[in-house]
Amino acid sequence: MGWGAGHILPSRSWESVQHPRGSVQSAKGEASDEDEETEYFDAMEDAPAFITVTADPKVGGMVLVGSYNESTGKDLLPRKRRRTRIPDKPNYSLNLWSIMKNCIGKELSKIPMPVNFNEPLSMLQRLTEDLEYHELLDKAVKCESSTEQMCFVAAFSVSSYSTTVHRTAKPFNPLLGETFELDRLEELGFRSLCEQVSHHPPAAAHHVYSRRGWTLWQEITIASKFRGKYLSIMPLGAIHLEFHSSGNHYVWRKVTSTVHNIIVGKLWIDQSGEIEIVNHKSKDKCQLKFTPYSYFSRDVPRKVTGVVSDADGKAHYVMSGTWDEKMECSKIIHSSHGSTSTEGKQKTVYQTLSPKVLWRKYPLPENAENMYFFSELALTLNEPEERVAPTDSRLRPDQRLMESGRWDEANVEKQRLEEKQRAVRRRREAEAVEALEEGEWKDYEGYTPLWFERKADAVTGELICVYKGGYWEAKDKQDWSVCPDIF
Repeated sequence: MGWGAGHILPSRSWESVQHPRGSVQSAKGEASDEDEETEYFDAMEDAPAFITVTADPKVGGMVLVGSYNESTGKDLLPRKRRRTRIPDKPNYSLNLWSIMKNCIGKELSKIPMPVNFNEPLSMLQRLTEDLEYHELLDKAVKCESSTEQMCFVAAFSVSSYSTTVHRTAKPFNPLLGETFELDRLEELGFRSLCEQVSHHPPAAAHHVYSRRGWTLWQEITIASKFRGKYLSIMPLGAIHLEFHSSGNHYVWRKVTSTVHNIIVGKLWIDQSGEIEIVNHKSKDKCQLKFTPYSYFSRDVPRKVTGVVSDADGKAHYVMSGTWDEKMECSKIIHSSHGSTSTEGKQKTVYQTLSPKVLWRKYPLPENAENMYFFSELALTLNEPEERVAPTDSRLRPDQRLMESGRWDEANVEKQRLEEKQRAVRRRREAEAVEALEEGEWKDYEGYTPLWFERKADAVTGELICVYKGGYWEAKDKQDWSVCPDIF
């Protein structure tokens, strides 16, 4: 994807620029139609680049990283051979409108949908895909400054969207109590566990430990609404990331995803909104803006820009890129006040060093268009694996049938599993009524997650499901006696 106005451009992109070293040349007529508050300037050969952003006292400033590795090569440690393909997607035709016309304005998780609109992965597996670029966090561990580390965390937060650009099918909504583990401790240094802790609204708890120096945890609730021409997907909940040696604790939330052309035309996905990442130890912040796509804009599509600032609001780095391809950061060496925007807001001009690429998307595997546009990691997530819990998504029969291309059988199996889940819920509700009648209501807890427990988070104050331990020990012993029979 080419770079357009609105990005910090490497000096090599401007062959015709012959201004005096360090001078500023305004890129007139090239500024984004969408964001008049921001102006960007050309970078001169062997000279600092200039970027202008609107000053916001609440946000503080905008991003170069000293100890970053130019190489985006994957982990070189020996790893287990994993599958590189799945059966091609069958060519089933189904009228989406015949199902969706009665769904306008409704919560999508409550509408039974055939597997024809799915991809053969569960939401727990999709959540685990956030770890595809885990090496960004391994690099962040080695950063000497917290603002430099923030750049890698910000690039990591953007990288999780790169898998979505062609992924228009929906993942399976996990059954209550369903789990998914990804044990890559020996190969990649981390192990991950997800559990579906609520069914309405659908909520998944996730915990990742890396022996390379970081722990990540989140509880994500997916709210989705069908609006007629498009579908809005709003992930609710905070993502926590803590580095073991420094104690730096980062918190951020996801942006809104929108699936367009639900009724007519080719489905496509956009991400829009803002992510504020806060380091609760150092009080550093990064404000990232995901610009919504506009047909009339001359801006580069899927643009993300941002600023990393310290606790005093001083800007240290400017970040720019796209959520489907790469993120760069540029170290700020000087800032000054610029002109006033059309809305009367004061602008700030940042003089920066040349941008450095922190993250670049891996190319998709060969034949990806016939395999649901899965990445190399996604192709391995549903690969059958021994010794996992009996509640693991890999063992879900309707998803396995769908992956094998047996969609009619998968739809029958999906109905059976959902009815089995409803029967369990009815039994639980009957027990609650019985407890109430016997005056024991306060002793009745309802559904309790198996591997996670709900606690007030010390940083945000929110109630969040956090990992309480026991899963990996149960796996070592192969003692799954506490697991429910959900499949």
